[in-house]
Amino acid sequence: MTFTQSIHFATDRRDEVLDLMRRWSDDSISVGKAQRATLVENRSAPGNYVMAVSFESAESAATNSDRPETGAFAEQFAALCGGAPEFREYDVVEVFGQ
Repeated sequence: MTFTQSIHFATDRRDEVLDLMRRWSDDSISVGKAQRATLVENRSAPGNYVMAVSFESAESAATNSDRPETGAFAEQFAALCGGAPEFREYDVVEVFGQ
C-alpha cells in the first residue's frame, strides 16, 4: 500500500526551499526513498506550505528516515522554516485520476 507523509511548514525563503527540494529529488528515486514530493502553497495564507511525500510503503518511508542523507536534508530544511515543521502520516486508500 502506498504511504504519504505531509509536512506543514511556513517560510519566507521559498526559493531556497525549492532549490533544496530540486537537489534532493535528483537523488531520491530508488527503493527505500521517496517516489514523489508535491509542494503546495496556501493561497489564503501566503508563506504557508504543505509538502506531500509519497513512498512505496510505510516500511520504505522508515528506511528513508534512517538514511544519513535524509537527516542532513531535514536539518537544512528545518533551518529554512519559520518554526518547526509539522509531520503527518497517511496510508493511501484510493487514487483518482492521474
